[in-house]
Amino acid sequence: MPGSPFGPGPFLLAGPCVVEDDRLNLQVGERLAELAQRFKIPVTYKASYDKANRSRLDAPRGPGMQAGLAALERVRAATGLRILTDVHEAAQVAAAAAVADVLQVPAFLCRQTDLLVAAGSAGRPVNVKKGQWMSPEGMAGSLEKVRSGGATTVAVTERGTFFGYGDLVVDMRNFARLKEACGCPVVFDGTHSVQQPGQGKAGASGGLRQHIPALLCAAAAAGADGFFVETHPDPDRAPSDGPNMIRLQDLSDVIARALDVWHAARGRRD
Repeated sequence: MPGSPFGPGPFLLAGPCVVEDDRLNLQVGERLAELAQRFKIPVTYKASYDKANRSRLDAPRGPGMQAGLAALERVRAATGLRILTDVHEAAQVAAAAAVADVLQVPAFLCRQTDLLVAAGSAGRPVNVKKGQWMSPEGMAGSLEKVRSGGATTVAVTERGTFFGYGDLVVDMRNFARLKEACGCPVVFDGTHSVQQPGQGKAGASGGLRQHIPALLCAAAAAGADGFFVETHPDPDRAPSDGPNMIRLQDLSDVIARALDVWHAARGRRD
């Protein structure tokens, strides 16, 4: 896996929201490996071993760190893809970094100093998601904390901004503003930007997946360097974030369109 997970050129961070059984994990991984070959771009497999910020106490959270990391290790061995996973506490970083090629700090934790510094000290590339309440310029401090730990390969992800209580909006100016403020590649999270917090069944988050393709294209034109997309063979039966995940069978066409816009906006085909 030579080079960086964050380019140069467009790149993709994708996978199921949460680690599931080996059959599903590998089904998604194999499709992503095919996309990496088809589009000649860096593709990193993303899945969380624990969803620590679910809306309800009884919501499924995933297999936990030990079993989840072991499952992710099997995905890497079978597909050759890099692995990305979330870390929620500084104490998780060392174990996660022993398996994952890329560490991700979730949006709700993007100002947690100890977590950011620990992630930066793990010797892995780090992706920090912009908090739903944060300005682009406010994220400069978060990236500074990661870099203070020694990380040299970092990225920041735009994932929408709260609009009222049940929706998010994407300010397309944020890609240029984040790049200027943070001095690193900027990722667009098409999945969580269409999330509707607390608007789903029984208080779970809802989502509007039908808007993801258009937003990915808009972000590509506006300056996003790469894309974050959660995907699942049957999103309506997924244990987490189903309403805002792309169907696995549709992912290739969606990414092809976004890449066409990415290259057209830059006047070249890499």
